Amino acid sequence: MKHVLMFLCVLPFLSGSPAKEQITKESILSNGHKRTYYLFVPEKLDTSKPAPLIVTLHGSGRNGRILLDHWKGLAEKEGIILAGPDSTNSASWQTPHDGPDFLRDVVEAVKATYAINPRRVYLFGHSAGAVFGLYMSLFESEYFAATAVHAGALDTGRDPALIDYAKRKTPIAIFVGTNDAFFPLKDVRATRDLLNARGFSVELAEVPHHTHDYYSRASEINRSAWEFLKKQELAADPQYTQYEFKR
Repeated sequence: MKHVLMFLCVLPFLSGSPAKEQITKESILSNGHKRTYYLFVPEKLDTSKPAPLIVTLHGSGRNGRILLDHWKGLAEKEGIILAGPDSTNSASWQTPHDGPDFLRDVVEAVKATYAINPRRVYLFGHSAGAVFGLYMSLFESEYFAATAVHAGALDTGRDPALIDYAKRKTPIAIFVGTNDAFFPLKDVRATRDLLNARGFSVELAEVPHHTHDYYSRASEINRSAWEFLKKQELAADPQYTQYEFKR
């Protein structure tokens, strides 16, 4: 079934620091365009069972590799495959250019090569990627099992109608610093309260004295995010919803 939505753009927020390792740069065709994503597969992956997959959504001014650099240690230990797509414009995430179709195409490309548990495909986003991750949790609630984000919120004045697109109440965890200048606590709490009032069960973790700088506390945030995500699984095989977007 196709749904019609207005064009959405998630605007920028900056932060970061680099890293290294066995992360590969991959290319696919999505809606006729060559697109890039980064892939991390644990060296000691247990191939006797399908692996969980986390799709990471980077912050403004970064690319798909940055979050993989900060997740790979935990992913190696826990047997998680990671895919980090590049947004069309690194300054923002936009619908329809960057999702839902592109994210689905990345997931399906990884599934074509590796044994992925289709009921355990998750989203993790930071900043602009966190906001986009929240949108994708509503649009594709039967495709992604759960979402964890750092520093993100909905526009509670504009976005309530989008909640109606969620056929399933996607499990969501939000992490935010009490000193985040880009996403004040009142806005993040309003997002939690709006979603919970509509039947979701959103967990909010407020990190004392923490700012917008995910990268300085990535290990701690990622561990907590994975503790939340790994408990979530789709009850049935994923169903993807196709949309048509008006510009």
